[in-house]
Amino acid sequence: MAKVYASATIAAAPSAVWAVVRDFNALPKWTPFVAESRIEQNRLADQVGCIRNFRLKDGGRIREQLLALSDYEMSFGYAILESPMGVENYYATFKLSPITDLDHTFAEWQAEFDAPPERQDGLVAQIGRNVFAAGLAALRQRFSR
Repeated sequence: MAKVYASATIAAAPSAVWAVVRDFNALPKWTPFVAESRIEQNRLADQVGCIRNFRLKDGGRIREQLLALSDYEMSFGYAILESPMGVENYYATFKLSPITDLDHTFAEWQAEFDAPPERQDGLVAQIGRNVFAAGLAALRQRFSR
């Protein structure tokens, strides 16, 4: 099983960052790689079980299902249902924690998945750099203004 992990500190209160990322349909608003997103079957974007269907700026389409959401822990978990990456059993979590002495946020994004052995290292690097690190960097930039 492959594992990907990225983290970042964000110069904003966790509640402010959570207000942006909590919406499971908001990827186009805070990531640099998503062109458009919609929640299928008119479900709410914070309803566990909802499915987001989004198009990447490179044209790829991904469907993900929200499996957990906790306002108390400021975290959510999701699985990929369909993706051009060729991953299976993909489960990711996104979590925010307070850095109390600065009123900043520590953000963590991680995933585990299965992939063919010959593609595993490349997928870990691609997801880690082009998705998780890029998304966290965009969040940091958003709150540094």
